[in-house]
Parts: sequence; C-alpha cells; structure tokens
Amino acid sequence: MLNLDLTARRGSFHLHVACRLASDWTVIFGPSGAGKSTLLRLLAGLDQNVLSGSTHAIVSLDDSTLTDTANHVWLQPGRRRTSLVAQQPSLFPHLSVEANVAYGLGALDRSLRATRVSEMLSLVDATDLAQRMPRDLSGGQAQRVALARALAPSPRLLLLDEPFSALDGVASDALISRLQSWLLVNKVQTILATHDATAAFTTGAEVVLLQEGRLAAQGAASQVLAAERARLLSHL
Repeated sequence: MLNLDLTARRGSFHLHVACRLASDWTVIFGPSGAGKSTLLRLLAGLDQNVLSGSTHAIVSLDDSTLTDTANHVWLQPGRRRTSLVAQQPSLFPHLSVEANVAYGLGALDRSLRATRVSEMLSLVDATDLAQRMPRDLSGGQAQRVALARALAPSPRLLLLDEPFSALDGVASDALISRLQSWLLVNKVQTILATHDATAAFTTGAEVVLLQEGRLAAQGAASQVLAAERARLLSHL
C-alpha cells in the first residue's frame, strides 16, 4: 500500500496529490502537462530539488517511510526498492542488453545473476536480444529491455511512465497482460502513468485522474473515465 501527500513546484507548475493507493495496479491518467511524470519521479526518489521552501512530501510504502521532508527523510533511489521505467529507455550505451539487465544485480553470484537476467528477458520477450548493444535496438526493443532491467532487482514498487509508447497496440497489450500476471505473483505494486484511457479499461486498474497538477478523481475506470470512454466510443 502506498500513501502519499505531495506538494511540489517546478517553475509556475504546482503539483498537489494526497491519496492512498492500495490496488496492485494503478493507472494515473491525465493529459500532457498534468504532472504524471513529476509525480512518478518524486515517488522514485528523484527531483528532490523541487521540494523546497513551502513544499512538502510524505510518502510511505507498506511499513516503510520513503520521504518525509518535515523530518528530513529522503531515501535515495537505490534504497527505496522502487524502479522507474520512463518513455525514453536510457540504457547504458556501452553495455550489452544482458549487461544492462544485470546492472543492479551485483549482490548475486554469477550463476544466479545469469538466471535472473534470462528470466527477465524471457518475461518481456527479448531473449534473442541478449548480446546486442543498445544502438542496435529499435525503440520498442529498447523499452522491453528497460523494463527487464527495472524488474531484475525485485522492486516492491514499479513506476511506469508511458513505457510502451514505441510498441504497437497488439504488442503492448500482450506485454501488459504477461507483466500483470508476473507482478501479481511476485507482489509488486505497480503504477502506470498514461494519457491513453484504453490502458485503464483493459487492465481493470484503479484510476487516479490528474488535471493541472491536482487529483481530480480516484476510483474504478468505469466511473472516473466515463466521459473519456464516451468520447472514445463516439469516434468508432
């Protein structure tokens, strides 16, 4: 369970979100500029510089406090057991796909590390890419590898920021379906930020609706996105 109360400023943009996210799979829905990426980066322990002055943040995951600015608590990304997958994969260009996925597994011995990398690449249907370099990957392939790298260290919280944008609809749906099953079995809470309402309806997610940096609604997709669904149906 994720509890958050965040107020942040970036230039003229203000973000204020206070809610409890108990669902295994949550979709944060909103147009570009609503604050989705800023919210995910703060949850991941990034962009600490936007929390200054009168801004504040309290974030807890299960029984762990990740951020509490009033008490000067700010766990660094590596200590949060959170993984963020952004729209731009940002793979290490000098490392092979296999080495990219293994990057956060230094605590495992070589055999266990190799097994884990193989499992993650199989999960995202990228086994055949293991020896390639990032420069040789398509956009969709790079996004698959970035997802495998994020999952490899067994995070408690997975943050997805439009991570499937380079995949076509069929490939994206298949990957999300396979991913959801794995995340449920491995008890990884997941938050997907998107401006595509279809992802919310097809995954049965709880939805948080962001508008201009504010939480406008929270609940089932059928309720929160009723107007958006009507708009989509009108274009069929």
